[in-house]
Amino acid sequence: MKALQRLSDLKVMSVDQLQDELLKLKKEQFNLRFQRATGQLENTSRVTEVRKDIARIKTLQRSKTVAASA
Repeated sequence: MKALQRLSDLKVMSVDQLQDELLKLKKEQFNLRFQRATGQLENTSRVTEVRKDIARIKTLQRSKTVAASA
């Protein structure tokens, strides 16, 4: 349910907002990887959530650019 709500929030964002969100998630992903490597990561499921959110944003960005060019 949370993923569907997140997806609907992302769909209404502009391409620039999606790019900002993508940058934020990539920074978080880097920090999570660093925490995992040093043994400080507590919520291991967050790594998967962030990775899937990044994929969602990239998919939406691609579909919006294709729709704009068509």
